[in-house]
Amino acid sequence: MKKFRKVLDGLTTSSPGATVSSPSCGSAAGTPTAAPTPKEIDVQETLVSENFQLCKTVRHGFPYQPTALAFDPVQKILAIGSRSGGVRILGRPGVDCYCQHESGAAVLQLQFLINEGALVSACADDTLHLWNLRQRRPAILHSLKFNRERITFCHLPFQSKWLYVGTERGNTHIVNIESFILSGYVIMWNKAIELSTKTHPGPVVHLSDSPKDEGKLLIGFESGTIVQWDLRGKKADFRIYYDEAIHSVSWHHEGKQFMCSHSDGSLTLWNLRNTTKPFQVTFPHGKIQKDGRKESCKPILKVEYKTCRNSEPFVIFSGGLSYDKAGRRPALTIMHGKAITVLEMDYPIVEFMVLCETPYNNEVQEPYAVVVLLEKDLIVVDLTQSNYPVFENPYPMDIHESPVTCTAYFADCPPDIIPILYSIGAKHKKTGYSQKEWPISGGTWTLGSHTYPEIIITGHADGSIKFWDASAITLQMLYKMKTSKVFEKPKPGEGRAAELVEEDPFAIQMVSWCPQSRIFCVVGISAHIILYRFSKYDANTQIVSLEVRLQCDSEDVISPSENENNPSFSETGSHSPQPHHHHQHQHPASPGSRTPEGIKDSIPCLKVKDRAVRVPPGYQSELVIQLLWVDGEPPQQITSLDINSAYGLLAFGNCNGLAVVDYLQKTVILCMSTLDLYGSTDPYQRLTRSPRRNRQSTSEFCMRGLSNFYSDSKKRIRTSYQSLTELTDNQQSIDMERSKSPTSDHVNGHCTSPTSQPCSAGKPRIPMGPEGPRLTRRGPGRPPFRKAQSAACMEISLPVSHTEESRENSFTRSRSSSVSSIDRDTKEAVTTLQFGESYGRKNDVLPTPCLWVGTSLGVVLLIPMSIPTDQEERMEEPVTMGVSGALLMLKGSVLRFSFLDCMGALIQTPYEVWRDHNAPEDPDRPRRRKLVHFSPSSSQDACGDGHLAVVCSERQAKVFLMPSQSCLFVHNITESSFVLRADVVSVCNSVCLACFCANGHVMTLRYDLASCHAIAFVPNHREPSR
Repeated sequence: MKKFRKVLDGLTTSSPGATVSSPSCGSAAGTPTAAPTPKEIDVQETLVSENFQLCKTVRHGFPYQPTALAFDPVQKILAIGSRSGGVRILGRPGVDCYCQHESGAAVLQLQFLINEGALVSACADDTLHLWNLRQRRPAILHSLKFNRERITFCHLPFQSKWLYVGTERGNTHIVNIESFILSGYVIMWNKAIELSTKTHPGPVVHLSDSPKDEGKLLIGFESGTIVQWDLRGKKADFRIYYDEAIHSVSWHHEGKQFMCSHSDGSLTLWNLRNTTKPFQVTFPHGKIQKDGRKESCKPILKVEYKTCRNSEPFVIFSGGLSYDKAGRRPALTIMHGKAITVLEMDYPIVEFMVLCETPYNNEVQEPYAVVVLLEKDLIVVDLTQSNYPVFENPYPMDIHESPVTCTAYFADCPPDIIPILYSIGAKHKKTGYSQKEWPISGGTWTLGSHTYPEIIITGHADGSIKFWDASAITLQMLYKMKTSKVFEKPKPGEGRAAELVEEDPFAIQMVSWCPQSRIFCVVGISAHIILYRFSKYDANTQIVSLEVRLQCDSEDVISPSENENNPSFSETGSHSPQPHHHHQHQHPASPGSRTPEGIKDSIPCLKVKDRAVRVPPGYQSELVIQLLWVDGEPPQQITSLDINSAYGLLAFGNCNGLAVVDYLQKTVILCMSTLDLYGSTDPYQRLTRSPRRNRQSTSEFCMRGLSNFYSDSKKRIRTSYQSLTELTDNQQSIDMERSKSPTSDHVNGHCTSPTSQPCSAGKPRIPMGPEGPRLTRRGPGRPPFRKAQSAACMEISLPVSHTEESRENSFTRSRSSSVSSIDRDTKEAVTTLQFGESYGRKNDVLPTPCLWVGTSLGVVLLIPMSIPTDQEERMEEPVTMGVSGALLMLKGSVLRFSFLDCMGALIQTPYEVWRDHNAPEDPDRPRRRKLVHFSPSSSQDACGDGHLAVVCSERQAKVFLMPSQSCLFVHNITESSFVLRADVVSVCNSVCLACFCANGHVMTLRYDLASCHAIAFVPNHREPSR
């Protein structure tokens, strides 16, 4: 188990205004500063470094790049090996263990010591390992390295102490499984074959002991040679020479016959009475052509020959299909008597195993299931039923059925939400599964005593949403929904969505969920937002659509002031704000309009269904919000979202500005550019630029498909740090990237932190690698939009070009006295939003509903709101917002807000208690909104008024006292990296700020007015996650 390295420990201050620094470790360069605090604030600090410990719990999802499969028929546990050296051991649902070879070499083969709690693994570095599975965490007991030969095949007979190891040279070695050392007995290839044979038989591809006599070893060579070796007599009993290469061999349980699979798609059956020629040759998928010849077939990679007491034997094999049908899917063929069944698979078959009732190879096998390991799935087929149904997989293997594009985690959910989601989701599950219990049922698993409701929500590239029950370590899918059902299917040639996203126009970017009110909000890549309400009843609904015109027609170049904490305010007259309009439709909009010149304007990317639709119980769409094209420019992707059920408001922002929607009245109540939000309190000096000159540059960096999520071939999700370092001038190591000074980020033509968001008009650099073809076909001058977790509207700074075009579209300024002039321009994006009860102005006496707004330039804006309290008035009277609220400053893009009372307790966000809008009306009990508020002053009668606001950015964390807005505490989290995600969480009846940095470090900062603790570690990424 890894141990945390204490980065900041035992820090104290000798005076209220003292500054204490400590050595840095990795990215954890901390500089805490304490300030005088009011007497009424009394935070009882209980967290210490010992409260935090790193412990691996479980690994969910399908093993990445699987290579090997093994099964213990007595203990009924399954093992899967991977290309990166991982071993996954699975039993009954809940029994899941992950092991890792330190070498990271690919696992070639796995063999259980059946019913003994041990496992042998053969790796690509020609090393054998013996794992002990009896202990809580499996560990390697012995290892054996082959230095002169390459391992190709291993065989361990049931209840035998000898492990047979075949090599590439054709030799067979015997290993004592107890001492795990070579016995010295070697079957040399030239002894196995006849001395008169001049050609090498090739590598050993098969080893097995005879069911009749365990002293007889059958050796199969790749060239087609088969030898039965007498281990006691040290001689060959018989030799078979066949002119087709061998891939696998399988015995009949009586030991009188065996079957071979070959490279020409044939199966040969051999009888030990006459080994001069095969007893039977079949081409299961080779049809006779018109000219009398058999059509050529693909190799049969593996065959299993299993007998039954009351029926014909099973012959099960993979491959062997004919070559004539292009694009045919991989298949598993089951031959039972004269019946041949072909089961087509979605992915290539890596390995399969037939599960039998007995572990003894000399008894009637009685197969009951076959486990098929695919490249991206695990399937178990029921052989006891004639239609061969599959078992419903209880493991969460389909997390990446469609690539995951966003995730959200919710702890301490209402206890009734999981059963409700499960009951609704169970109605939509696929039918046709086998009715028998899951056959991989080994191991023991008990529910822990400290479990609590946990839900993970995943958004996917195809627009689907999955709710997972993550309680008690297990992961079970509760409910699945498809957001694409809200929209009309794009017609071929319509081109509105195609011009924005080349594929997956419904891909999910972020989600917001209120478990108490069960209101769910989704943001998609096509600049759309969908609001869902939960209902236990089906309904006919008409989806309401709102269209918002959130586009800046001018480009504002920003020059930070000298003093960040005391910004110099400029006059509003220098800003030239642009007007903004929004379009509201109680019904979905028409396809849109075009200007006479053919430029798209005031049209959304997708078309909402304009008819009433029947929706089943569960989450039902109520409102769709779409950003519009403006003057031929597509809408920018949405970068921030927050929803509050008590207020009935939804806020979202992007590079261009902020919009607030009243989803109860279905109206837009605020739509402003980021610049307009400042009013007269703008902390930055800005120069107005010609919108016409920058029109092309802005358009180029708009939405360019899902290349910002995953590549064509691997569909891997990009981390923000990878996307930031992809466009560097040369391929420098990550360590070099970490060590760069923040003041020189743009000197070398690339960005190592998304604190600032540059956009160069120079010629783009096309990164090499697996997605090169995708980027190249976009054409010159169209670099893809790249997403960063910390600032989703990141626009990467490309290498500086000294062309005339670059000089026209850039603004030159000096970053510091030691940095030369740099061409760049910057947009200010809304990066985070938070509704809550707070003090919008310094002179406020009572808390009111407020919207906290954080931007990519480290600015925090407070917007007070006036919301009618009476239910009837709330549905009729408008919500008003004052945009000239408080203004705070931090280093780096703002990531997270959180509110504490003056005792240090977390203040929850107000919410509305869930009520079913489709439930039958009760005349005696009219439905009314029930709101739950958490006022900052409600729990602190003795502590005075006000509350604490914790604000975290990519570089800093600050604690402010409201309403005075005085900064009580500052902590510089990192200088060499940046924070990707941050949140204030409850731990041990206290709170702490948890931060995840781009270099893999996780830091926890304990709130204390005089000290702060931080813990950092670098996770071990042996096996890539899928």
